[in-house]
Parts: sequence; structure tokens; C-alpha cells
Amino acid sequence: MKFDILTLFPSFFDSPLSESIMKRAISKKLIDVGLHNIRDFTHDKHKVVDDAPYGGGSGMVMKPGPIVEGIEQLRRKNSRVILLSPQGRPFDQNKAVELSNEEHLILVCGRYEGIDERVTDYVDETISIGDFVITGGELAALTIVDAVARLIPGVLGCSESAKEESFSWDILEYPHYTRPAKFRDKGVPDVLLSGNHEEIRRWRRREALKKTVLNRPDLLEGAELEKEDIKMLNEIKALKNA
Repeated sequence: MKFDILTLFPSFFDSPLSESIMKRAISKKLIDVGLHNIRDFTHDKHKVVDDAPYGGGSGMVMKPGPIVEGIEQLRRKNSRVILLSPQGRPFDQNKAVELSNEEHLILVCGRYEGIDERVTDYVDETISIGDFVITGGELAALTIVDAVARLIPGVLGCSESAKEESFSWDILEYPHYTRPAKFRDKGVPDVLLSGNHEEIRRWRRREALKKTVLNRPDLLEGAELEKEDIKMLNEIKALKNA
């Protein structure tokens, strides 16, 4: 998959993309990430990319020209252009799965007070990573690249890893344990040492449901639960209310 990122700060991505899973995915050519400075698409001596907002107000607004020219130069027949903004639709695991089926993503990072609204005529959708405001779209772009890339076959190295993570089941992930078997005064649940794979599966599912009830009960409203899950869920709720 090809990612192209339009940003005022290409160096922001240097370290995150040169570490761990992202580094391996790039070296194996499973993904390709292109970084493009929006200032390179200006035509004035000082490479100006922002100006004062019409109608007054605080801050500066990014000009449409350099961004649109960047999009037009990068766009191909199979491209999907995404503007990163707090005003966009929320990014979630389902959207990550959807985007992982694309061949080419162009991610547009905003800065300052915002981007000229006319830029939206040249993008396919606007995405937000949450109901909060950050300094620029670079963190959001990096989040999307990471979330999407790990769904591409071969990136994680284990085909089951992505399937069992939080939100891939529609609920949170079960708790994990590793050596030592006892850390200070707390040990590992006996079932994980039993070797009984069916019991381990049931325990993990129950604990995942328990975490979801305690931390994100809203996820259960749209979760696809099996009959066994519903029974476990009722038992968990009964214990919680006892």
C-alpha cells in the first residue's frame, strides 16, 4: 500500500517511521510512505502557506492553493484523499479495516487555525481521530498509517494478532500475562497454565467482556455477540450489580 502525506513538517515522521513494525513494513516493501512538504507547492518567493481569515478572527488559515496543487500532483486513478480535521467523522477500527483495502491513501495534515474550506472540494472524506484538538494533523496521519498498515498481510508477522486485538472483536481485548509466573504477590491465572485450550478461550472471552463492561459499555450496543457471549455477559452484569 502507498501512503502519501501532505504536511508542513515532513521531519515529524522520520523517527516513528524508522522504528519497529513500521520500519520493517517499509523495508519489506509492504507499505511505502511518501512525505511531501506543502511549501513545495507554493509559487512565491517566501513559500507562504497561510493568511489571515476573511471576516476577522484569531489565528491564521492555510491557503487552498498549495494544498490543492499537492493533491492534484499526487492523486492517481486509485487514490483516496483524506483531510485530517476535528470536524471529520470519527476514526475507528472499522474505518481502519476499510482503508486497508485501498491501494493509495493521500493524507492531508492541517495546521494553524484551520484549512480553507474550499480544500474539501478536492478530498474524498474528512476524518477525526477524536473529540479533541491537537496542534496539527501529523499525529492523526501517523495514527492512521499505523492502524491501517498493521492490517496489511505480513506487516505484523502473525496473521492472528490483528484479529484478536481490541475492537477487532467489537469489544476490548482480553488481559495478557507472561513470565514470571509470579510477580511480587500476584500470579498468573491458573487457567492460562492449564494447557486446556478450550478453557483458555472461554476465559479470554469472559475477561474481554468484563473489561468492556467496566471500561467501554457503549461498545456492547453494536457488538455481534454469540449465545455463549450473552450468557457470560449476563453473569458478569449480575456479579457487578450484586
